[in-house]
Amino acid sequence: MVILPTAQYESKIEDFIQTNNFQTSTKNQTKTFQAQVRKAINKSKTLIPPENKWKHININPTAPSIKGLIKLHKSEQPIRPVVNWRGTPAYKLALLFTQKIHQMAPPPNTYNLQNTRDLIKKLEDTPILPHFALASLDITNLYTNIPVKETRDIIANTLEKNQIETQTGQELINWYNIITKQNYFTNNGKNPHPTRWTSHGRTNLRHNS
Repeated sequence: MVILPTAQYESKIEDFIQTNNFQTSTKNQTKTFQAQVRKAINKSKTLIPPENKWKHININPTAPSIKGLIKLHKSEQPIRPVVNWRGTPAYKLALLFTQKIHQMAPPPNTYNLQNTRDLIKKLEDTPILPHFALASLDITNLYTNIPVKETRDIIANTLEKNQIETQTGQELINWYNIITKQNYFTNNGKNPHPTRWTSHGRTNLRHNS
């Protein structure tokens, strides 16, 4: 548990926003994004049965909110940003997208870990000699530096390699574009979002789902 003055906490949130060159607007884009999600779902002819379309729409969406977890182990104790996405327009669509991608085009898991147990199992199955060294690398603000365009290209290539029907693949890519555009949050009446643009999306923050 971390206890600190409210002003100090808010200052750390503001430092994160300023350090990462977020663009801030007073306009709330939630209604616009909600319209985009509805349109994307209604245009999905192969992935969602007509009678189930309503299940993937947040009826009363809200803008995402940010929470800063204090990194006590680092100098100056910066925050780890966590954005609550549960009430956002694209939350349910993002869940469905993840499910469909894992069904149709599961990404290779060669360099990924699912959880702690997965790490332990992989270490047990890996021959480790006395002269080996185990390194752990950290990336500063990983979730504001995810390459959205390159990630989309990987997904598109994987769908093509798995011979997914063209219409279905296009619907999934359209979902991806809609979801990654909704990368903003509210803070003290303002709506910051990253300024690192790609051709069809923005960088990602960590989302609390």
